[in-house]
Amino acid sequence: MSLDSVFGQVPDPQSHSFPSYSLPQGEPVRPIAVTAAELETLLSLYETFAAVDPTGIDSNPFLRATSDFLEETFGTTLERPDDRLHEDIASMLNDFAEAVDGATVGVVDATALHHRTLYFFLTGAKGYHLAPHIQFDPDPAAVETLNEVFQRVLDQEFYLKRPKSVLE
Repeated sequence: MSLDSVFGQVPDPQSHSFPSYSLPQGEPVRPIAVTAAELETLLSLYETFAAVDPTGIDSNPFLRATSDFLEETFGTTLERPDDRLHEDIASMLNDFAEAVDGATVGVVDATALHHRTLYFFLTGAKGYHLAPHIQFDPDPAAVETLNEVFQRVLDQEFYLKRPKSVLE
């Protein structure tokens, strides 16, 4: 499958909404199965995604000097907009790795943060691919795997991970 057809399946950010995760008396999660092969593919895609510099700050010495001057003058740093997303993706992949833990398949309790991170990983990858100045062309099979894992989260029903009793 081509990248354009895989990215064509990604929900549009203008019309996508996240479900309410506010269930009373417990921690709502959506359990999904993740294989070791899928995890390896997602890790590879993440490494490719994290290596992209959408701002050009790493490859542009003038922009780097401006950033350093801002930091020295005003005490503030010029942060890349995707730094927080990279941290969230790394945390999510660590959770997935703990669930698989050397086995061929594992069950991950996908939280609201996992759901949002998967979605923004998908839309971020699509945005990088569509931006002409970035030239991000990941492996279509890896993006398809990411989309499949995201769809599994969407298709799964909620359950309460740590339900509270009436007496609590």
